[in-house]
Amino acid sequence: MTSCADTPSTAAVTSLGRHRDFRRYLTGQAASVTGSSITQMALPVLAVLHLDATTAQVAWLAFLGQLPPALLALHAGALADRYSKRRQMILGDLVSATVLATVPVAAAMGALTLTHLMIVAVVQGAASVLHDAAAISLLPSLVDRSLIQRSNSGIGALFAVAASAGSHLGAALTALLGPSRALLGDVATCLISAVCTARIQATGPARVRPETRRLRGEISEGLRYVRDDDRLWTLTLVNATTAFGLGLLNTLWALYLLRSLAMSTTAFGVVLGLGTLGAAAGALTAPALARRYGPGPMMLFALAVTPLTQLPLLLASPGLGWEVTIGAALFLQLACAGAAGTTQRSIRQIVTEAGMQARMQAVSTWMTSGARPVAALLAGALGTWIGVRAALTIGTLLLLIPLIVLARSPIRALRQMPEMPPDPVPSPPAAGASTPAVPSPARTDEARHDRARGGDAS
Repeated sequence: MTSCADTPSTAAVTSLGRHRDFRRYLTGQAASVTGSSITQMALPVLAVLHLDATTAQVAWLAFLGQLPPALLALHAGALADRYSKRRQMILGDLVSATVLATVPVAAAMGALTLTHLMIVAVVQGAASVLHDAAAISLLPSLVDRSLIQRSNSGIGALFAVAASAGSHLGAALTALLGPSRALLGDVATCLISAVCTARIQATGPARVRPETRRLRGEISEGLRYVRDDDRLWTLTLVNATTAFGLGLLNTLWALYLLRSLAMSTTAFGVVLGLGTLGAAAGALTAPALARRYGPGPMMLFALAVTPLTQLPLLLASPGLGWEVTIGAALFLQLACAGAAGTTQRSIRQIVTEAGMQARMQAVSTWMTSGARPVAALLAGALGTWIGVRAALTIGTLLLLIPLIVLARSPIRALRQMPEMPPDPVPSPPAAGASTPAVPSPARTDEARHDRARGGDAS
């Protein structure tokens, strides 16, 4: 593998458009997002309309798909900080491609069942958490930290467009080929992601840890790191409580639109596409909004608007007018999510030191992923006992919790992006100890960032 010294360094490349590794990263991840949207479009149609899944079965399918991240996120983060993030991403892509390919094969043989779909959901969920833990934490080692907010803004916008394209492509493939064969589109994007990731050359400094260091100790270190930083802890709680409310809503959303509101699969794909375009708009405008109003007030406003965007869904009845209204509300909801999500992710990456990036992200993933399966089971129970519309009302009310968490924290008044953490001051060598001739990888990485910033943390 070509060393990082053979490619433009993070310090030398200040234009993201000329950054080859960043372009490869962006292309691979955009392909992955496109494929995931195809699956999100095709899988509910396959379960609800072709396998006649009940409300409880839909909830169990969602629960099982979200369980692996809750169980494996901390381990995946620790592995990504210890070993090669790039190889971990490729492994996740290849496993996802393999397991998704079994669905159209089983359907062609007439052997596809809900049990098969549930097994696929578990395996793909495990592969996805391995990939995502490495992918999100790889970005700060590809670009200078002064470019993180701009990078996340571009990534969020492109991913939203990719998700929109994937939703439309998923709807088209579902209509033309059927929902099971539509999943082959996701198989192809997983392979594209793996190829693009394999071509990334500058993967950051290697982690050097004692061979006797246990993974459990590194996981505990990551948990303490997040808990001891008020900014990281608050944003992690906001993410987790938002995930719980949206997890309840999303579990029943497709079932409600397709069955209760009699929405066609084409209209369903168009509504999803409108929503993801809103996410692109929110991500693109996030840096400007954060500069004008401050990251704290902007995120607070976005969280306040989100519950209001659920009202059209709760009041809707079958018909084109309500379908348009739901699409517009989803556009606004995901615009708020794109702006707030891009900003909070940038804050967390900026304030986190290089060697803790994957574990910091893993703690957030673990808490949000742990909330989603519980929300999925609760959604299934509530949908069965009191009805789908009433369960959606409860999910809307739960979206007030992250608003309260952020409103009660000092982050609500944050007027500018935080400063980067200072470089650690090395301790003087003990008597008789020799000074190492080569600085540690972590120290080298921080020094490279400082030279690129020129002392300016903006």
